[in-house]
Formats: sequence, C-alpha cells, structure tokens
Amino acid sequence: MQVSAYLKLSIAVALATIALKTGAWWVSGSVSLLSDALESLVNLAGAMFALAMVTVAARPADDDHPYGHHKAEYFSSGFEGVLIFVAALAIIVAAVDRLLNPRPLEAVGLGLLLSVVSSAMNGALAWSMLRKARSARSMALEADARHLFTDVWTSAGVVAGLLAVVYTGWLWLDPVIAIAVALNILREGASLVWRSAGGLMDEAIEPETRAEIDQVLQSFGHQTIRFDHVVTRRAGQRRFVDLHMHMPAAWTLGRAAAVRASVEQALMSAVPGLRATIQLLPLDVEAHFDDEQDLI
Repeated sequence: MQVSAYLKLSIAVALATIALKTGAWWVSGSVSLLSDALESLVNLAGAMFALAMVTVAARPADDDHPYGHHKAEYFSSGFEGVLIFVAALAIIVAAVDRLLNPRPLEAVGLGLLLSVVSSAMNGALAWSMLRKARSARSMALEADARHLFTDVWTSAGVVAGLLAVVYTGWLWLDPVIAIAVALNILREGASLVWRSAGGLMDEAIEPETRAEIDQVLQSFGHQTIRFDHVVTRRAGQRRFVDLHMHMPAAWTLGRAAAVRASVEQALMSAVPGLRATIQLLPLDVEAHFDDEQDLI
C-alpha cells in the first residue's frame, strides 16, 4: 500500500473515531472523554494536511525546485504539532471549567465502551502506518502514526481514570485526567515541531545510513583513491551525500569518470533513494571550506 493510501485510510478512521468519541462524551458528560474527542479532530486535520503535503512531495523536480519537493513532508509534521498545541489548550480550558463547576457523570459504561472501540481502531492503524513509514522513510506518515499512538495511550489513561471516578466517586479526577491528557499531547506536539524544524534545516542523515555510506566508500578506497569532505542531508524521503574523490592526476578523464560512476551506483544500491554528488580531484589537491573569506 502506498503512503497516500495509508493517509486516506487514516482520514476515514479519524472520522469514525470522532463519531465514537463524541458519542462517548455525549452520553457520559465526561470532560476527559471530550478531550479525547478533541484530539481525534486533530488527527483528522493532521491526516488531511499530511495527504496534501505527501502529494506535493511526490511531484518531480522542476525549474523552480530543481532538487524536488521532498521537504513538503516536514510542513505536515510541523502543522500537526501546532494543531496539537491548539487542541491541548482547548482541553485545558474545558477541564479547568469542569474543575471549578463539577458535574456528575452519566452512562459511563457506554462511554468507555465507545472509547475502547475507537482506541483499538487507532492502535491497529498506527502500528501498520509506522511500519510503512520506516520502510518508505516518510516523515509525514511517521508523524501521523506517532500521533495516533499518543491518542491510544491518551484513551487508555482516560479509561483508567474514569474507572477510578466510578469506584471512588471523586468527580475532580475527571478534569484532572483531562489536564494530564493535554500535557501529554503537548509533549508530543513539541517533538513533532522540533523534528520538522530539524528536517527543514538540512539535518544530517541517520547514523545507521551514514555507516552504510562509509562502508561503501571504504570498499573503494586504496592507495590511489581516497574520499573526504563527506557531507549528508535529508529531505523527506530523499537522502543526499556530497563528497570529494581524489585519484591520480595521470588518470584520463574517462577512467576517472568510470570509477566515479561505479561509486555512485554502489552508494545508491546500498541506500535506496540516495542521491550522490561526487567531485573529482587529483590526489595532491585539497579543497578548503569555511575559510574566513567565505563568510564575508
């Protein structure tokens, strides 16, 4: 299944969970169940925006975007993080009002049943989406999956808290649980925004991927060939590496180009989706970066 198909399924599941959780809040009057329903609204908005950004990211490179549109996925992650902040603030406002004005709960059993059913749906989808996100290296899909997992744990906490309210009769527990839910999803929102910012700032590739690149370069390196100034970055599903390959000055251009092509092919075979840019230099020539004059 393609990434876009998972996101479409996420939208459908979000609509179903909104209906279930809103029903759970409606029949019980629990503000913690209301907070759970509000988070599902964030799931829906996030999945819709993620689908739009994945569609943009899949566009081929053009004159205005010669390196492609892959970074569009990071906007999805950041947008979902901002939505989480908004939902958390709404939950806190509702919880504080209920804390100041307690109200007895009704039909808690039915409300909990609806919440458990919706959580089971989210959990199954999130597990499947996270596996696909790792194989496809999709930041947008991973962000949506991790938010769904947060939703599952949130619902589990709400269910446990409401059971405690039923057995103790402490009505103040309901809004306190809602505030705890808000603080938990705030943490997840901050994580998503931070990771999105890291991607937009050309963050280096993952350590395990860099290790695969280094292993390929070591297999080609010997007395007549060496590599240096290896720089990596990631943009959505795409990975990039720039480096210098030094070889004997007496080699013909054709021979040097043939070796470079072999290195590029080996790198792209080891790391699917990688784009390698290799600059050829003689062994006795060094390139210098970050000189003071370059910063002026």
